[in-house]
Amino acid sequence: MRKAGSVLAFDFGEKRIGVAVADLAVGIAHPLETLHAEDSKTRFAAIAALIAEWKPVRLIVGEPRHADGGEHEIGRLARRFAQRLEGRFGLPVTLVDETLSSRAAQTRLQSHGMHGGKLKAALDAAAASEILDTWIELQRKKTL
Repeated sequence: MRKAGSVLAFDFGEKRIGVAVADLAVGIAHPLETLHAEDSKTRFAAIAALIAEWKPVRLIVGEPRHADGGEHEIGRLARRFAQRLEGRFGLPVTLVDETLSSRAAQTRLQSHGMHGGKLKAALDAAAASEILDTWIELQRKKTL
């Protein structure tokens, strides 16, 4: 596992994709933006621009599951999205369980006074940040 470089994380949704970034040397995730493109061509063009800008060494995709651990329909789509990212950009892609990431992101944003439309606009990118924080923490535990 590399200890330097950036990592991009995605909170996949059919209508929106939240994106977060972290530098491995620092190990702190930051919400970046939310992609609103529904068609694949526009979506992947926006992702290509982010990859060109941030030059990540790895991509992380949140994989939703039901509370009982069972497969979620969006989880199947997120895995397909992850495969397409890997095939298109040639970067390693890791799936991370994103159970409750949106709830954690919402709680964090509300604790900072964000509500209504501002909260909704920031939620997907904040959820991607939560997913990336989960992955970073898993990496830290592996090195202990």
